[in-house]
Amino acid sequence: MTLVKFCGAVTRREVRELAGAGADLVGLWHGVPGGRAELTRAGLAGLAATARDSGLTPVLVTLSADHVELTAVLGATGIRWIQLHGHQPPALVRALKRHGPQDLTVVKALHLRAGGCLESGLLHAYERTGADVFLLDSATADGTLGSTGRPLDAAAAAALAARLTRPFLLAGGLDAENAPDYASLTAHPRFLGVDVDSAARGASGRIDAARARAVREAWTAAALSPAPAGTT
Repeated sequence: MTLVKFCGAVTRREVRELAGAGADLVGLWHGVPGGRAELTRAGLAGLAATARDSGLTPVLVTLSADHVELTAVLGATGIRWIQLHGHQPPALVRALKRHGPQDLTVVKALHLRAGGCLESGLLHAYERTGADVFLLDSATADGTLGSTGRPLDAAAAAALAARLTRPFLLAGGLDAENAPDYASLTAHPRFLGVDVDSAARGASGRIDAARARAVREAWTAAALSPAPAGTT
Protein backbone atom coordinates (compact mmCIF):
# COMPACT_ATOMS: atom_id res chain seq x y z
CA MET A 1 0.00 0.00 0.00
CA THR A 2 1.24 3.46 -0.92
CA LEU A 3 0.62 6.12 1.71
CA VAL A 4 -0.25 9.57 0.40
CA LYS A 5 0.28 12.55 2.66
CA PHE A 6 -0.80 16.06 1.79
CA CYS A 7 0.83 18.89 3.67
CA GLY A 8 -0.22 22.33 4.87
CA ALA A 9 -3.98 22.13 5.44
CA VAL A 10 -5.31 25.14 7.34
CA THR A 11 -9.09 24.66 7.43
CA ARG A 12 -11.51 21.89 8.33
CA ARG A 13 -12.86 22.02 4.80
CA GLU A 14 -9.41 21.31 3.34
CA VAL A 15 -8.94 18.37 5.70
CA ARG A 16 -12.31 16.89 4.72
CA GLU A 17 -11.60 17.41 1.02
CA LEU A 18 -8.31 15.57 1.37
CA ALA A 19 -10.08 12.70 3.09
CA GLY A 20 -12.57 12.58 0.23
CA ALA A 21 -9.70 12.54 -2.26
CA GLY A 22 -8.26 9.39 -0.68
CA ALA A 23 -5.45 10.81 1.42
CA ASP A 24 -3.99 8.77 4.26
CA LEU A 25 -2.17 11.45 6.23
CA VAL A 26 -2.45 15.21 6.52
CA GLY A 27 0.48 17.41 7.52
CA LEU A 28 -0.34 20.20 9.98
CA TRP A 29 2.26 22.91 10.58
CA HIS A 30 3.16 24.07 14.06
CA GLY A 31 6.53 25.45 15.02
CA VAL A 32 7.23 26.71 11.50
CA PRO A 33 7.92 30.41 12.12
CA GLY A 34 6.54 32.55 9.31
CA GLY A 35 5.14 29.52 7.54
CA ARG A 36 2.09 30.14 5.36
CA ALA A 37 0.28 27.19 6.95
CA GLU A 38 1.39 27.77 10.57
CA LEU A 39 -1.29 26.86 13.12
CA THR A 40 -1.75 27.87 16.74
CA ARG A 41 -1.85 25.03 19.24
CA ALA A 42 -5.64 25.38 19.42
CA GLY A 43 -5.91 25.39 15.63
CA LEU A 44 -3.67 22.36 15.44
CA ALA A 45 -5.79 20.46 17.96
CA GLY A 46 -8.98 21.31 16.08
CA LEU A 47 -7.70 20.18 12.69
CA ALA A 48 -6.16 17.06 14.18
CA ALA A 49 -9.56 16.11 15.60
CA THR A 50 -11.22 16.78 12.23
CA ALA A 51 -8.60 14.62 10.53
CA ARG A 52 -9.21 11.69 12.86
CA ASP A 53 -12.99 12.06 12.48
CA SER A 54 -12.47 11.99 8.70
CA GLY A 55 -10.34 8.84 8.76
CA LEU A 56 -7.00 10.60 8.28
CA THR A 57 -3.86 10.40 10.38
CA PRO A 58 -2.73 13.91 11.41
CA VAL A 59 1.01 14.60 11.29
CA LEU A 60 2.64 17.42 13.23
CA VAL A 61 5.12 19.06 10.83
CA THR A 62 7.65 21.22 12.66
CA LEU A 63 11.04 22.91 12.55
CA SER A 64 11.17 23.08 16.34
CA ALA A 65 13.91 21.28 18.27
CA ASP A 66 12.33 21.84 21.72
CA HIS A 67 11.42 18.36 22.94
CA VAL A 68 9.59 19.67 26.01
CA GLU A 69 7.31 21.88 23.92
CA LEU A 70 6.81 19.24 21.26
CA THR A 71 5.97 16.57 23.83
CA ALA A 72 3.40 18.92 25.37
CA VAL A 73 1.87 19.64 21.98
CA LEU A 74 1.61 15.95 21.15
CA GLY A 75 -0.07 15.29 24.49
CA ALA A 76 -2.52 18.17 24.11
CA THR A 77 -3.55 17.36 20.54
CA GLY A 78 -3.50 13.56 20.52
CA ILE A 79 -1.25 13.56 17.45
CA ARG A 80 0.87 10.43 17.18
CA TRP A 81 2.95 11.19 14.07
CA ILE A 82 5.58 13.95 14.06
CA GLN A 83 7.65 15.07 11.08
CA LEU A 84 10.90 16.79 11.98
CA HIS A 85 11.38 18.85 8.87
CA GLY A 86 14.34 21.02 9.84
CA HIS A 87 17.91 20.23 10.80
CA GLN A 88 16.99 18.84 14.21
CA PRO A 89 19.69 16.64 15.81
CA PRO A 90 19.38 12.91 16.53
CA ALA A 91 19.17 13.77 20.23
CA LEU A 92 15.71 15.23 19.61
CA VAL A 93 14.54 11.94 18.14
CA ARG A 94 15.80 10.13 21.25
CA ALA A 95 14.09 12.61 23.58
CA LEU A 96 10.76 12.34 21.77
CA LYS A 97 10.92 8.56 21.89
CA ARG A 98 11.70 8.62 25.61
CA HIS A 99 9.27 11.31 26.73
CA GLY A 100 6.59 11.36 24.05
CA PRO A 101 3.63 9.00 23.55
CA GLN A 102 4.56 5.33 23.47
CA ASP A 103 2.96 4.89 20.04
CA LEU A 104 4.72 7.89 18.51
CA THR A 105 5.96 7.62 14.91
CA VAL A 106 8.89 9.94 14.18
CA VAL A 107 9.50 10.97 10.58
CA LYS A 108 12.84 12.68 9.94
CA ALA A 109 13.23 14.72 6.77
CA LEU A 110 16.49 14.32 4.84
CA HIS A 111 17.31 17.15 2.47
CA LEU A 112 18.88 16.65 -0.95
CA ARG A 113 20.76 19.43 -2.68
CA ALA A 114 23.22 19.33 -5.58
CA GLY A 115 23.10 15.53 -5.60
CA GLY A 116 23.99 15.10 -1.93
CA CYS A 117 22.19 14.76 1.39
CA LEU A 118 22.71 17.59 3.87
CA GLU A 119 22.32 15.13 6.78
CA SER A 120 24.55 12.46 5.22
CA GLY A 121 26.76 12.04 8.28
CA LEU A 122 23.81 11.63 10.65
CA LEU A 123 21.80 8.90 8.93
CA HIS A 124 22.77 6.05 11.23
CA ALA A 125 22.51 8.27 14.30
CA TYR A 126 18.91 9.06 13.40
CA GLU A 127 18.24 5.35 13.01
CA ARG A 128 19.91 4.46 16.32
CA THR A 129 17.96 7.10 18.23
CA GLY A 130 14.62 5.82 16.94
CA ALA A 131 13.56 7.47 13.69
CA ASP A 132 10.79 5.30 12.26
CA VAL A 133 10.50 6.79 8.78
CA PHE A 134 12.61 9.08 6.61
CA LEU A 135 11.27 11.67 4.20
CA LEU A 136 13.49 12.43 1.21
CA ASP A 137 12.98 16.03 0.11
CA SER A 138 14.73 18.65 -1.98
CA ALA A 139 16.31 21.79 -0.54
CA THR A 140 16.99 24.98 -2.46
CA ALA A 141 20.38 26.62 -2.86
CA ASP A 142 19.38 29.33 -0.36
CA GLY A 143 18.49 26.72 2.26
CA THR A 144 14.69 26.83 1.95
CA LEU A 145 13.15 23.62 3.30
CA GLY A 146 9.73 22.21 2.49
CA SER A 147 6.97 23.16 0.04
CA THR A 148 9.51 24.48 -2.46
CA GLY A 149 8.04 22.72 -5.48
CA ARG A 150 11.61 21.90 -6.53
CA PRO A 151 11.70 18.44 -8.18
CA LEU A 152 13.41 15.71 -6.22
CA ASP A 153 16.50 14.31 -7.95
CA ALA A 154 15.48 10.69 -8.53
CA ALA A 155 19.03 9.35 -8.91
CA ALA A 156 20.28 11.09 -5.76
CA ALA A 157 17.20 9.93 -3.84
CA ALA A 158 17.75 6.33 -4.97
CA ALA A 159 21.37 6.46 -3.83
CA LEU A 160 20.28 7.82 -0.46
CA ALA A 161 17.50 5.22 -0.08
CA ALA A 162 20.08 2.48 -0.57
CA ARG A 163 21.87 3.67 2.58
CA LEU A 164 18.79 3.55 4.81
CA THR A 165 17.33 0.72 6.87
CA ARG A 166 14.01 2.46 7.56
CA PRO A 167 10.98 3.01 5.29
CA PHE A 168 10.95 6.27 3.39
CA LEU A 169 8.55 8.76 1.87
CA LEU A 170 9.31 10.91 -1.17
CA ALA A 171 8.66 14.64 -1.39
CA GLY A 172 9.77 17.57 -3.53
CA GLY A 173 7.88 18.71 -6.61
CA LEU A 174 5.87 15.49 -6.92
CA ASP A 175 2.65 15.65 -8.94
CA ALA A 176 0.23 13.50 -10.92
CA GLU A 177 2.37 13.62 -14.06
CA ASN A 178 5.87 12.81 -12.85
CA ALA A 179 5.23 9.61 -10.89
CA PRO A 180 6.77 7.45 -13.67
CA ASP A 181 10.04 9.39 -13.29
CA TYR A 182 10.51 7.78 -9.87
CA ALA A 183 9.91 4.16 -10.88
CA SER A 184 13.18 2.99 -9.34
CA LEU A 185 12.05 4.42 -6.00
CA THR A 186 8.43 3.27 -6.01
CA ALA A 187 9.76 -0.25 -6.68
CA HIS A 188 12.13 -0.07 -3.70
CA PRO A 189 11.18 -2.52 -0.89
CA ARG A 190 11.26 0.27 1.71
CA PHE A 191 9.22 2.79 -0.30
CA LEU A 192 6.30 3.85 1.91
CA GLY A 193 4.61 6.65 -0.01
CA VAL A 194 4.69 10.32 -0.99
CA ASP A 195 4.26 13.71 0.60
CA VAL A 196 2.72 16.40 -1.63
CA ASP A 197 1.87 20.06 -1.16
CA SER A 198 1.82 22.41 -4.17
CA ALA A 199 0.52 19.82 -6.66
CA ALA A 200 -2.68 19.48 -4.61
CA ARG A 201 -3.45 23.21 -4.76
CA GLY A 202 -5.50 25.19 -7.23
CA ALA A 203 -4.98 28.71 -8.56
CA SER A 204 -6.22 30.16 -5.26
CA GLY A 205 -3.48 28.38 -3.35
CA ARG A 206 -6.01 26.32 -1.43
CA ILE A 207 -6.36 22.54 -1.51
CA ASP A 208 -8.15 21.35 -4.64
CA ALA A 209 -9.83 17.98 -4.14
CA ALA A 210 -9.66 17.01 -7.82
CA ARG A 211 -5.94 17.70 -8.01
CA ALA A 212 -5.33 15.81 -4.79
CA ARG A 213 -7.31 12.84 -6.11
CA ALA A 214 -5.27 12.84 -9.33
CA VAL A 215 -2.05 12.72 -7.30
CA ARG A 216 -3.37 9.85 -5.22
CA GLU A 217 -4.39 7.83 -8.28
CA ALA A 218 -1.14 8.44 -10.16
CA TRP A 219 1.16 7.43 -7.33
CA THR A 220 -0.94 4.42 -6.35
CA ALA A 221 -0.76 3.23 -9.95
CA ALA A 222 2.98 3.87 -10.11
CA ALA A 223 3.60 1.76 -7.03
CA LEU A 224 1.63 -1.12 -8.55
CA SER A 225 3.53 -1.03 -11.86
CA PRO A 226 6.13 -3.75 -12.56
CA ALA A 227 9.57 -2.89 -11.25
CA PRO A 228 12.05 -1.65 -13.87
CA ALA A 229 14.80 -4.11 -14.74
CA GLY A 230 17.68 -3.98 -12.29
CA THR A 231 15.82 -2.18 -9.47
CA THR A 232 15.01 -5.15 -7.25
